[in-house]
Amino acid sequence: MEVLITGGTGSFGQAMTLKLLKDDFWERIAIYSRDEFKQHQMIQQFGEFPIGGRLRFFVGDVRDLRNLRRAMKGIDVVIHAAALKQIPSCEYNPWEAVQTNIQGSWNVINASIENGVRKVIILSSDKAVNPINCYGATKLVAEKLFINSNTLGRKITRFSVIRYGNVLASRGSVLQMFSEQARDGALKVTDKRMTRFWWSLREVVDFTTRVMEWMRGGEIFIPKLQSASIVDLARSVSDSVPIEETGIRAGEKIHECLIAPDEIRRTSDMGWAYIIKPDNPFFEYMGKEDCLVPIDFSYTSDNPDFCRKEF
Repeated sequence: MEVLITGGTGSFGQAMTLKLLKDDFWERIAIYSRDEFKQHQMIQQFGEFPIGGRLRFFVGDVRDLRNLRRAMKGIDVVIHAAALKQIPSCEYNPWEAVQTNIQGSWNVINASIENGVRKVIILSSDKAVNPINCYGATKLVAEKLFINSNTLGRKITRFSVIRYGNVLASRGSVLQMFSEQARDGALKVTDKRMTRFWWSLREVVDFTTRVMEWMRGGEIFIPKLQSASIVDLARSVSDSVPIEETGIRAGEKIHECLIAPDEIRRTSDMGWAYIIKPDNPFFEYMGKEDCLVPIDFSYTSDNPDFCRKEF
């Protein structure tokens, strides 16, 4: 089996590559990204060359459909992780976010269908639920494109979504930022009331691997995450450095939600994950009626059922 990861030089892509290389089931792992230097760093880190071996590299942008078509030849599984993710940047450059997060996702869909890829997964975000910022809006549209693309082509290619919260210790994460700020004498938060869902990079990789096995096409897979206040997270870095409140930024929410109220009726609890099935099922799905979550279920970061105090 052969897999391609878009945005493969990011924190997730590198961690996922490391896991896949340990499994001989994957004959080829293709990394598709814009950053030539990060690809060079990965080649040095993993000891693989861009020609020959199991690990291959393609310099390219998901906005480039022609290049995607070439990179996906012979690929069985695509993990679409490439995106513009910084909320302030997307607010200031909305058209760039649209071109990468929406048009880029549409290009991934079309290149996958044309090459007969079997499974395609997009990594989404809790920001896609009731979005109030450009980033969240583009991820919502990308989710819709992926889910409804199961009706396209000859149904050889199946599309599913993974939606999750913030990743601890990923590149540019808030923990990394707090560690740097602690050395300067003040931990800066935009609003002390803020809560977020958190999980580790290793958990993201393990969850994605499981979804690759379970997916049928059209589902949104949501991990069972814990949440925490931004203050508790800051205090996990330092309990002595003062916390400074700077004011909420454009496009930020106080609390996040992983399942919209209107999605609850289609959500099943599979034990290891919540799965939102499409309104119009494309295939036969796992999970029976008795797996449905209660109609009053609330999966929000301020829900005390999900909050944690220690890290």
